[in-house]
Amino acid sequence: MNYQEILEKVKVVFSGGLPKNLKIYLTISLAWIIFIGYLTWWNGLKSPMLDKSFRWDEWFWFGIVPAVSPYIFYYIWKKRD
Repeated sequence: MNYQEILEKVKVVFSGGLPKNLKIYLTISLAWIIFIGYLTWWNGLKSPMLDKSFRWDEWFWFGIVPAVSPYIFYYIWKKRD
């Protein structure tokens, strides 16, 4: 893929030209990432340890990876035209 193809796909996403089921899947994925981020933040606050910082590694492995992996698998296994 070249830069022009990527730019066209980004334009489709932000122009509202996505199918309804894809919008639903993207909304669920984004909600999952935000929910896991909230839980990670809350667990950090309630931790008995002195370090109350946000645990980015937990958020990445339990929030980002599960939300993005279905799209990666779909891209790998979809039939090419």
